[in-house]
Amino acid sequence: MDDRLQELFDRNEITDLISRQGRWLDEGVTGDGRDLFTEDAVAETPGGLVQGVHRLVAQARHNHTEDTRTQHSITDVLIERDGDRASVRANLRVAFAPLTGPDGPRFMGGVYRWEVVRTPQGWRFAKVQATPVWRHGDWNESNLPSAVRATAPAA
Repeated sequence: MDDRLQELFDRNEITDLISRQGRWLDEGVTGDGRDLFTEDAVAETPGGLVQGVHRLVAQARHNHTEDTRTQHSITDVLIERDGDRASVRANLRVAFAPLTGPDGPRFMGGVYRWEVVRTPQGWRFAKVQATPVWRHGDWNESNLPSAVRATAPAA
């Protein structure tokens, strides 16, 4: 395949991988995560630091519960590909909408950074880093992971 065509094909697959991660978080963290992550993937997010696909999936399930709907909007994706690896940066805006209780919706903006690798099954995340930049809404002790309190400035 022509190198330029391969570059476009890879960029499309990586962008699709990012969109699938957002859908995975928003629609209930289903499956074992292997269609998104490498076996030894690392995640550094407001929910904590974990390594290994099993721990990463467990963390995502713990922080994305059925009683709060989320919507991850991931924009301005920049991909720097180097053969079978790529570094990716994007902006993130996420809304948290509790289904019950007195808390109203909360919003957070931040930056996603990923390290992705080509595997025999396609592109997968080897590292995910989500860094909060701002937040808005009622972020109180009952609805805020401790890591977010430590990293995100108040609105």
